[in-house]
Amino acid sequence: MLASSRLLRVPSDEHGLTLGDFLVPVRVGERLSSRARHAMLVVAGALLIVLGARISFYLPTDPYVPVTLQTFGVLFGGALLGFRRGVLAVLLYLVLGLFLPVYALDAASGTYRHGLDTIIAFRGGGVALGATGGYLVGFLLASGISGRLAELGWDRRLVGSFAALLVGDVAIYVIGLPWLSAAAHLSIGDTIAAGLTPFIVGDLAKLIVAALLLPAGWWVVARRPSDR
Repeated sequence: MLASSRLLRVPSDEHGLTLGDFLVPVRVGERLSSRARHAMLVVAGALLIVLGARISFYLPTDPYVPVTLQTFGVLFGGALLGFRRGVLAVLLYLVLGLFLPVYALDAASGTYRHGLDTIIAFRGGGVALGATGGYLVGFLLASGISGRLAELGWDRRLVGSFAALLVGDVAIYVIGLPWLSAAAHLSIGDTIAAGLTPFIVGDLAKLIVAALLLPAGWWVVARRPSDR
């Protein structure tokens, strides 16, 4: 858990609020328990990542890691939902992927991945890591970071919003790159060339879009009728 005393960007009475708390209209929310509202938001966050995985393709020079919109769903969803709901949304997505083809496209088969072996497999008494498994595990950390910083108010302004999302994005690579290196037996240089460099421009574009949407969302919330 991130320390909040020096990172807090909102008054204490707004500490913990995220845009997700305003996504369910009051008239609908009044008919639901708080658990049901949170569950709806967690499911919505997981579906956002599923949709992001559906937009995936491989670059001709990189057979290991596909370009996807998953990171947008993870980071933007985390900031929308906050720490707990964001992490639960990623967990739900990962669990769904154990049984359903909701992970990103597989280059070899041309189908969407599913199953535990996408992340890790146990074969012949040994452990085999999936090349993209580290990125999937990194989604948990990234969602938690972006969600926690959003709870502290970082998503209320453009610069803070971008910074919160950027820290979360970096967290994905902190886990994903060493995992890729071990799984594919790549050198440090080849790992960076396959797992980081091709995605920098795209990630920046996704971060900018998400960083613009979050403050814009708060601007809309501030001007909505009180009974929304």
